[in-house]
Amino acid sequence: MRTTTAKDAPSVDEVPLQAPSLDIWDSKYRLKDRHGRPVDADPAATRERVARALAAVEDDAEAWLPQFRWALDNGAIPAGRIVANAGAEAVKPAVSLINCTVSRTLHDSMRDILEGVVEAGMTLKAGCGIGYDFSTLRPRGAFVFGAGAGTNGPLAFMDIYDRMCFTVASAGGRRGAQMGTFDVGHPDVKSFIEAKREAGRLRQFNLSLLITDEFMEAVRADADWPLAFPLHPAEKDDVDDSELIYRDWPVVEEGYTLDDQGRVACRVVETVRARGLWDTIMRSTYDFAEPGFILIDQVNRMNNNWFCEEIRATNPCGEQPLPPEGACLLGSINLTRFVLEPFGEAPRFDWERYRRVVAIFTRMLDNVVEISGLPLDGQRREIAAKRRHGMGFLGLGSALTMLKLPYGSPESLAFTEEVSRVLAVEGWKQALALAKEKGMAPVLAESFELTPRMLRERPELKQDGYQAGDRVPGRILHARYSRYMQKVAEVEPELVAELAEHGARFTHHSSIAPTGTISLSLGNNASNGIEPSFSHRYFRNVIRAGRKTKEQIEVVSFELAAYRHVVAPEAVESDLPDYFVTADGVSPAQHVAVQAAAQAWIDSAISKTVNVPTDFAYEDFQDLYLDAYDSRLKGCTTFRFNPEAFQGVLVREDDLKNTVYVFELENGERLELSGDETVIYEGEEHTAANLHDALKEGTYGKW
Repeated sequence: MRTTTAKDAPSVDEVPLQAPSLDIWDSKYRLKDRHGRPVDADPAATRERVARALAAVEDDAEAWLPQFRWALDNGAIPAGRIVANAGAEAVKPAVSLINCTVSRTLHDSMRDILEGVVEAGMTLKAGCGIGYDFSTLRPRGAFVFGAGAGTNGPLAFMDIYDRMCFTVASAGGRRGAQMGTFDVGHPDVKSFIEAKREAGRLRQFNLSLLITDEFMEAVRADADWPLAFPLHPAEKDDVDDSELIYRDWPVVEEGYTLDDQGRVACRVVETVRARGLWDTIMRSTYDFAEPGFILIDQVNRMNNNWFCEEIRATNPCGEQPLPPEGACLLGSINLTRFVLEPFGEAPRFDWERYRRVVAIFTRMLDNVVEISGLPLDGQRREIAAKRRHGMGFLGLGSALTMLKLPYGSPESLAFTEEVSRVLAVEGWKQALALAKEKGMAPVLAESFELTPRMLRERPELKQDGYQAGDRVPGRILHARYSRYMQKVAEVEPELVAELAEHGARFTHHSSIAPTGTISLSLGNNASNGIEPSFSHRYFRNVIRAGRKTKEQIEVVSFELAAYRHVVAPEAVESDLPDYFVTADGVSPAQHVAVQAAAQAWIDSAISKTVNVPTDFAYEDFQDLYLDAYDSRLKGCTTFRFNPEAFQGVLVREDDLKNTVYVFELENGERLELSGDETVIYEGEEHTAANLHDALKEGTYGKW
């Protein structure tokens, strides 16, 4: 094994890009002309194109260009739509720089639902992912007044959106991405939970349940749980009061019955045991990795814009809870770029350079609002009014390994908390400076009338002398009465006081995205977002234009590549020190703890997956989301490799070798192949696992 001193140690900045990383950059982010000829010569040219496009928004573009270029060269990585589309107007004039959107509220009428399909199609065509709340649609079998028949229910309409997304080729080199959310108190909730048990159904969706505090407490108490939907005005005389409950609801139609707190009268369709429904949720998550888990009351409680919006949906990966027609631009900072003397006797993090990158990158992301390219008027109005963006980081797992801190250890939690806090504080300092220079977000310049509900949710307003009916500037409600900004005030009270006086340039600054292809390509396979590395050597399934199934490519983690570059060129996985931790070596409790350490300082949300081994016992799994609730997270997702259910994007070699796939041949014979075996089918070579998955799901030949 080669040993080096700190003085002559090779820099990890010199680790060459892996071939798959260059390949993904070329296919997804490299600008090419309409004939497919490269415009960007190399990744440095891509960074230069992005820096120029974002600097062009500035009055003094030439002064800011070198600073933007420096930030991109030092670990700032805008999200995929920005990297692919910034400065590409001549080639792609109708695309957006925004990754995340949420649909307008879907009203319970055929016209509104189908108009929503059109709007969603335009959004996906522009390259944006989109989320929807489908629990505003009445349950299956409910009578449709005017049609004289029962409705097919929300799941049937989701099928329409699913096929639309599959058909629409998303601009900028990726297929469409959707999130469907659903209220845990909706009468069709069990159908939603189990929807993906049917092969090929809703595969263009991620699915997440909107979980309320009321439901979680019912689970704890093993109490009854009513499944209910708002009472239609025409049904008022047919329903006894004993059949009604009152709930907050995102759509209040004319004629709805309300209580004195503004909650809607809902007719109870069925009453179930909360714990039984909980088990259905957890069983589906255990077997199919869905639905995800959005703690919607916590989302709204901690929303900086608590005074002017109600959130019911998120973007496709869950890191951006957004209001109707909400949109958010993203960017991540590669933490591996700030580790000094990695794997050495005293590795350390370059906090000064990190702060400078956060500051410049904040300005860069704010500039994207002016050139967002969103396709719908409502989306453009929403992002212009609030200017929210979501800065996060990637490579946490890789950076921790380079710092010799095992992922999930107490030391790693302290580092995660600090790196998140520094990102937050530096970001809000820039929010103040930019507001003084360019003006606050328009919504913060408006005044809002205090309602009894607002006073109930923020009792400190009464303590400060406010009453219902008073009008208060948004900048004050945002800075002084946002639960998140109150947390920031604990460490920076003078900063928050100035934000209340002058306003902030944007209402939201941070979120942590999954960063899958960004990490793999421009991050040289640094670990995704907040995650540990999936494995140090594994296979990734990627969609290739013209291929009939996904292609399997082999990659190694950035930390292994860096270890080989810095310490031991011939190192294999069995040679690695104990602090080289991968996802399957992290306990569920440690996953939750890392997310909680970051969430305190992240004002939007975090895309986090709790990976558990295939043989992880259900008895140990079933209460995992209770831990997330107790940790005051905003959401959680789990993944357990289940070859009978699906073929994942990331696959370990041993999982492939140990899984047998059965093919039924036309002559009635059965062919059994291990997942890693290759097979020729219709003149093209495939892995057995990917071919089986494509045939089962109905995607063969459709990429």
